[in-house]
Amino acid sequence: MNQNHGISVAVLTRNQEDVECVNVTLRSSGHAAHCEWAADPSQLDKILSENKTELIILFQDSYPDEVRQVVRQKDSYHPELPVIAVQAEPDEAAIQAAMKDGARDLVSTNHRTRWLAIMERELRALRLERALNSTVNAANEYKRQLHQYMERSESAIAYAQDGIITSVNSAWVELFKAANEDDVAGLPLMDSFEAESHAAIKGALVATMKGKWPAEDQLDVKAHTANGESTKLALCFQLVEFEDGPHVQIEIAQRPAAVEEPTKLVHDALQRDPTTLFYHRQQFLERMQKRSANKPSSGMYVLACIQPDHFSTVQNDVGILASEDILAQLAEQIRLRLHPRDFAGRFEGTMLMVLLERGSEQDAQAWGQQLVDYIREFPFDIANQTIHLTCTVGICAISGIFNSLEEQIAAVITAKREGRSAGGNRVCLSDTDNEDTRLRRFDAIWVKHIRSALMENRFRVAHLPIAGLRSEAGPMFDMLVRMLDEQGNSVLPSEFLPAAERNNLMKTIDRWIITASMDFCLEEKAERVFIRLSRQSLKDPSLAEWVTQELGKRDLPANRICLQISERDAALHIKLAQTLASDIRAAGIGFALAHCGIERNRVQILDLLKPDFIKIDGELMHSLTSDTEMQENVRRLAAAAEERRILTIAERVENANAMAVLFQLGVHFMQGHYVHEPEVVLAEAPRVAAKSYDALING
Repeated sequence: MNQNHGISVAVLTRNQEDVECVNVTLRSSGHAAHCEWAADPSQLDKILSENKTELIILFQDSYPDEVRQVVRQKDSYHPELPVIAVQAEPDEAAIQAAMKDGARDLVSTNHRTRWLAIMERELRALRLERALNSTVNAANEYKRQLHQYMERSESAIAYAQDGIITSVNSAWVELFKAANEDDVAGLPLMDSFEAESHAAIKGALVATMKGKWPAEDQLDVKAHTANGESTKLALCFQLVEFEDGPHVQIEIAQRPAAVEEPTKLVHDALQRDPTTLFYHRQQFLERMQKRSANKPSSGMYVLACIQPDHFSTVQNDVGILASEDILAQLAEQIRLRLHPRDFAGRFEGTMLMVLLERGSEQDAQAWGQQLVDYIREFPFDIANQTIHLTCTVGICAISGIFNSLEEQIAAVITAKREGRSAGGNRVCLSDTDNEDTRLRRFDAIWVKHIRSALMENRFRVAHLPIAGLRSEAGPMFDMLVRMLDEQGNSVLPSEFLPAAERNNLMKTIDRWIITASMDFCLEEKAERVFIRLSRQSLKDPSLAEWVTQELGKRDLPANRICLQISERDAALHIKLAQTLASDIRAAGIGFALAHCGIERNRVQILDLLKPDFIKIDGELMHSLTSDTEMQENVRRLAAAAEERRILTIAERVENANAMAVLFQLGVHFMQGHYVHEPEVVLAEAPRVAAKSYDALING
């Protein structure tokens, strides 16, 4: 009981000395007591009607009413008020009789310590009971208001606890075509949604219960109604508290109806192939030319050419007309794997083109490989039969080595033809003799720019925050690099790093990034920074020693930096990767494997390299939200890492759906534009001290 809190006590007695006795007993123990004297029942009525009293002290020897009468009188006003009876020398029988009549206790006027303890006990109990009642009343009022809001709302709303629907409003009943609310309550929430959306919904429920679901975020899902219809919905999640515990409110967001003029709809339809719903060739080329004229905000544009293998056999099996339906199903699977800024066209016959926006050509290759693997197993249903086919994907990055759009198209078609000549069912990167010649001329220009930028300190670091999924994380960042041209404009790494890699400049750039990242770590008080290493640095035997020296110069703890290499490079150069991992681990530096999960069945590499972190490849994030097989593969990878005490980070998380699925799959951290856009240090006065080009080369 808070001794600074005033106590209002009704003292029932005909002797004023008794009132003073109660007052002195409480005040001498530090309680701010306010005693009101009631010499008869009429005075008690007046005191109780004011609703201030917290305790009734009844002196039985000097008050006209017995305990039972006093209790009955106070119950008509405030049943919860405690009554403490007082006698000069009570015995056990008297105590029992008083408590039987409704008093909380009977005490002796001579035992002040016990008397005080009982008063404090009853006051504390009364205040707790009143606080609890207030909380319950507030919760009931809140629940009443929520139910009023549910019924008045035009949005469909449901409440769920432990994945079970506890209540819904009439809009939810109508949307899902249920008979009534009772027909829905008590059923699993997942029963109303397609299997491909289950992982995202489960993850969103877990995130909401943990207080980590942003209220403004919407989850895109597919639902099915009682009559078997399927529809796309956007769900909003919010945590609410009822008397029986926390619930999750699921509200179906109202999507504004897209009002488009009929002429615009007709114009758009005329631009698209009716079978695939992709753009016709001319419209695709026009959009590609416009898009590629402007650099992406990050990454690069990559052109993919997709064609089913041996399609003439399919035509013979199902007929020419029915084969168009097979092509439509293939186009739909491609569409499901496109990012929001990607677009596709039907180029000619069965040849399809896609313009991808990706981090690198290797990311596009990974996208193509996922498509090839999926199509090989996908059942194409047509005319009461199931057809299986394969496809070949040609990949070519859009870069300055091509003089025209026609050269770019020719290069990607050539890559696709080479893949088909090798047997099909594969991804093939563009690589021709003509391109080789152009590439050498292209590289000669970039090498000059890169060396100039290194000497003039025109490199800058960018930092991408890493956020905790299971728990809050300290400030951690993935470090990126930008280059400034002579005019001070930022150049994306996808433009200059490929040339640097081909011309053995990556070791120098890596060392610049490492030292700049160390300085950033000190300046921003980052808990840890992740620094990417190229294949050239992986092969550098002096790297670990050099990094240790640079840490010593800055008095920076080794565990605040984490060096990362790609899983592909590690697998290609496993002995070098083991040596590097061992050396930096001995120095106390963190070690991470990046771009994991593309190649399956590589769990053994975790035992060989023993990384502190693995990063799940960003190319998996888009299709991860709906591809249950891929979800299971990522779950197995996350579980294998957990078993080995390796922390997992998901790369390139772009939306709430991906975050929700990652919650469900047990991933620890995430990075990407959903967390934060990369921030680039582009100040006039560099925050990172200038590095000598020669010093970086020579270590």
